[in-house]
Amino acid sequence: MSATDFNFLPTIIGSMPHRDAKAACMLISRYLKDIPAWPQLPRRSPKEDMNAQYSEGFPGISLEDGNLRVRRTANFEKELEKLYTAYLAGDYSKYPVSKDYAAGLHCFLESKYPSARAIKGQVTGPITFGLVVTDETKRAIIFDEVLGEAMTKFLRLKVAWQEHELRKICPRTIIFVDEPYLVSLGSVAVPLSKEKVIGLLDEVLSGASGLKGIHCCGNTDWPVVLATSIDILSFDAYNYAGSLALYPKEVKRFIDRGGAIAWGIVPTNDTELAKESVASLKDRLEETMAPFARQGIHISKLREQALLTPGCGLASLSSEEAAEDALAKLTKLSEEMRKRGV
Repeated sequence: MSATDFNFLPTIIGSMPHRDAKAACMLISRYLKDIPAWPQLPRRSPKEDMNAQYSEGFPGISLEDGNLRVRRTANFEKELEKLYTAYLAGDYSKYPVSKDYAAGLHCFLESKYPSARAIKGQVTGPITFGLVVTDETKRAIIFDEVLGEAMTKFLRLKVAWQEHELRKICPRTIIFVDEPYLVSLGSVAVPLSKEKVIGLLDEVLSGASGLKGIHCCGNTDWPVVLATSIDILSFDAYNYAGSLALYPKEVKRFIDRGGAIAWGIVPTNDTELAKESVASLKDRLEETMAPFARQGIHISKLREQALLTPGCGLASLSSEEAAEDALAKLTKLSEEMRKRGV
């Protein structure tokens, strides 16, 4: 499966409000038959927070009162050497994500998805991880030369390990790098050059050999994201459609090179979700896509190279019932959009 033949197939960003992995996987199996994605369960354990989930095995790291901190302990240099040795050898087996940190992933890997056209996974990106994780002085590790360099190689190995595991279910994979902290680009607090950001993202993305994307659920410098090696741009189209439409040339260039857009059109706020119907979401999606068509992107390409998703993770919803409502609306909307053809 390529990014040019999605035609509004549905999938999710990752997180679910469930505490029980089996229940979450059953819901995904019921609704996402074409592109199922494994569920992240942050309410199950602090270890399943999107940053903690991928911290397992990083040199000197520990979870302290909900904060991820790296301390240069007596074993730090040895752990760092182990990381670089694995990286240079391409040995991602040394950096798995265990069941303790991702019960949903391991439950998902034990399931069967016979009708899957592709399987989706997700990893926290280097900008978000690097700004959240700090050293002993509470300085973000992205600004530390040693830790920042180690971080990208570590996350790249996590990507490669996950893709390898997912391919046991289906040979066609999609890996999203989740980057909510991309909204901070350009701020005084995050003095990172565009070149630096692109380099960090591409280093991590290079761990995947299948389709790869970046998800950001807020407004950001979209030309920077589009300048990376991604096949899929995933964004909150429900709340931030106008921000992407400001860059028609960059979006057109991305679409013309075969890139796809994952339109996060189903809201992940309880109040907004309750007030929307499939018909209203369809109208909103078409209104959201219209400016891009007017800016010279052929509508057939927009449709062929389109995924549908919630605006962000479903863990922000209050209940499992709300999550099912979101999935039901998402899949029904996909059916309605696919009926129209290209």
